[in-house]
Amino acid sequence: MTSLESVADETVPAQRSPMWAGLGIWFARPTSKTLVMNIGILIVLSVWLSFATSQFTTSRNITNVLGQISFIGMSACLVTLVMIAGGLDLSIGSIIAVAGVTAAKFVAEAHWPLGWAFLMGVLAGGVIGALNALLIVGMKINPVITTLGTMYIGRGLANVVAGGSPVIGVPLSFNNLATSAVGPVPVPVAIFAVIALIMIFVERKTILGRWTIASGGNQEAARLSGIPINRTRVTLYILSGLAAGVAGILMNSRIATGDPNSGTGFEFDVIVAVVLGGTAITGGQGTIIGSIVGVLIVGVLNNGLNLLGVSTFYQNIVQGGVLIFAVGIDEVFRHTWRTILKRQRH
Repeated sequence: MTSLESVADETVPAQRSPMWAGLGIWFARPTSKTLVMNIGILIVLSVWLSFATSQFTTSRNITNVLGQISFIGMSACLVTLVMIAGGLDLSIGSIIAVAGVTAAKFVAEAHWPLGWAFLMGVLAGGVIGALNALLIVGMKINPVITTLGTMYIGRGLANVVAGGSPVIGVPLSFNNLATSAVGPVPVPVAIFAVIALIMIFVERKTILGRWTIASGGNQEAARLSGIPINRTRVTLYILSGLAAGVAGILMNSRIATGDPNSGTGFEFDVIVAVVLGGTAITGGQGTIIGSIVGVLIVGVLNNGLNLLGVSTFYQNIVQGGVLIFAVGIDEVFRHTWRTILKRQRH
């Protein structure tokens, strides 16, 4: 090799490998940055709590945390898709109560087999989801107003069905739904894992997943491309109701009753987890995996505050702060991503 060739080789910058280039593009996305940041937050929070209280790392407490987050996670998976598609569901807390009371009523007073009672509870959740879809998609009512209204309707229905007090006298089999285990794994955790895996597959590998992302992005472009936005949103609202129904039955099964006040504030935990996980309030952006990490953070944080004896009033302040923080970080990352895309175009 001549000296001239050597100089030329030294002055030409080495090209980045496709793997590193792809990794750079992935990390530049808002959802990816949020995911990495949240994993770091979860690790730091867990390590700190393990030193702050010896109870945090006990097997009993870990099982309790997993049980709590499984209920939030079941709904969070579907609420993520609803929000990606440009919607919102505030009714899931009342669906928890309606589904739990319905199932308990059928099994305790009508003496239906447990499987059929479970099915009726889940269907009750699906009916409220369908009502949301009818009002939002069919009548074009704002999702916030609609689901806020159905939240109150659902809570009232739960109290009417229950007669104003918890449904008691459920058989042991009803309680076993949430307290039994599949090997070492509690049933609610196993059901959450199944729902999460199915919905991740739907999100990434099916046409419904592609329609969901398109529906919440540029809606005009989606319509011109033939994307059935209305059908997609109807499907997602119904699925969200069904998932909340499953969570509601298991939550009430855990306390061996049908409580019309169960699920109060549940929608807030779910939405905080989903937004914290990187799902945009405005739609078009988010991942179920990100929401699952958000669910873990919310669950660990709530559990840690309880173990440390923090007052409920202060816990509400912390949760509200987390929501504002999550939305703020999301806006920063999205602005950065838009800037990168503009530079690439020019």
